[in-house]
Amino acid sequence: MSAGVVNTGATDQGGASEPGGGTDPVDAVDERLRRWRLVLGGEDADGTGCSLTGQDAAMDGALGALYGNGKGGRPRAGRERSAGLGASAPSVARWLGDIRTYFPSSVVQVMQRDAIDRLGLSTLLLEPEMLEAVEADVHLVGTLLSLNKAMPETTKETARAVVRKVVQDLEKRLATRTRATLTGALDRSARINRPRHHDIDWNRTISANLKHYLPEYRTIVPERLIGYGRASQSVKKEVILCIDQSGSMAASVVYASVFGAVLASMRSINTRLVVFDTAVVDLTDQLDDPVDVLFGTQLGGGTDINRALAYCQSQITRPADTVVVLISDLYEGGIRNEMLKRVSAMKASGVQFVTLLALSDEGAPAYDREHAAALAALGAPAFACTPDLFPDVMAAAIEKRPLPIPDTGSPGQ
Repeated sequence: MSAGVVNTGATDQGGASEPGGGTDPVDAVDERLRRWRLVLGGEDADGTGCSLTGQDAAMDGALGALYGNGKGGRPRAGRERSAGLGASAPSVARWLGDIRTYFPSSVVQVMQRDAIDRLGLSTLLLEPEMLEAVEADVHLVGTLLSLNKAMPETTKETARAVVRKVVQDLEKRLATRTRATLTGALDRSARINRPRHHDIDWNRTISANLKHYLPEYRTIVPERLIGYGRASQSVKKEVILCIDQSGSMAASVVYASVFGAVLASMRSINTRLVVFDTAVVDLTDQLDDPVDVLFGTQLGGGTDINRALAYCQSQITRPADTVVVLISDLYEGGIRNEMLKRVSAMKASGVQFVTLLALSDEGAPAYDREHAAALAALGAPAFACTPDLFPDVMAAAIEKRPLPIPDTGSPGQ
């Protein structure tokens, strides 16, 4: 257990403040000992000599149940950690309630993920009572999707309700800015040569009329005005989201499905959503409900990017107005050279091709650096993208501007 988690959740019950704030130095020392005691777990070697009572003791019990050695404390360095929750759904449900009482939501989500990963509690999520007790987040959704095929019918409705809550929260966070950013990009992508004054693109107008500079007046007399067009209700762009549904891409699948639904709601964008492992599934007809999209995925399995791109390529009818977004860690189980040839052919035809190693808040996962470098050499740099950056990436692709690539030093850039 890291000190950061304990410090985030622990409350100053003793009323002690930092030294120099006017509080008795003895109280400040006691408060530091209390916090170190929570961090270290209270075994003989912790060196604090501090005992816990009340809520502190209950908080320590919740931490010890997850990170302890099964004997009421947490292990010394070098000792293998083991479970303290057991395989009992009622005890786990009580523990889930306890940690929500003692820790903020962000810490609860970390502890839940640790419990699922460290203690093998995934099977308990197949019980409706357990699902009702957990704090829902993107990672929990990924776990539920991976368990989808094994989930009993009695649990599926509860699971869908949990997934729907997370999806709705993500849509509230992401939809408004995405629509506004892409609507502006669509407007600007339609250039006109007889614009009204407020539609003039001054940068392009000046560039196009530099030869008409009058030195004596120190000004340019433009003979041709270039302006922004205003997007009509007709389809302006085609967007194909091609999503790797291997197990490591779970969070990316969740975010991509939400963005797919948002893009599909915009009349000027014709959106297609394709998921793949060794097979390819087109989920475009389910884009009106991202929950249906998510439950239509099958996390895990192999990867055949070449086959997925072959399908996407077959769906392109207007290359110059098409953006293909491949979301994958690039571990290719298919034919590598054919995959690269398809990307090259699409770009040569005018397609804007974007490669995202991840679409999540966690940054880039493990990925195939050789393939990332090969795509970069083709003019399709591969990089991880946060959900907040995704609208800007799409806007740049629509306007055919350089992509706003994060400066991470990746060889795929």
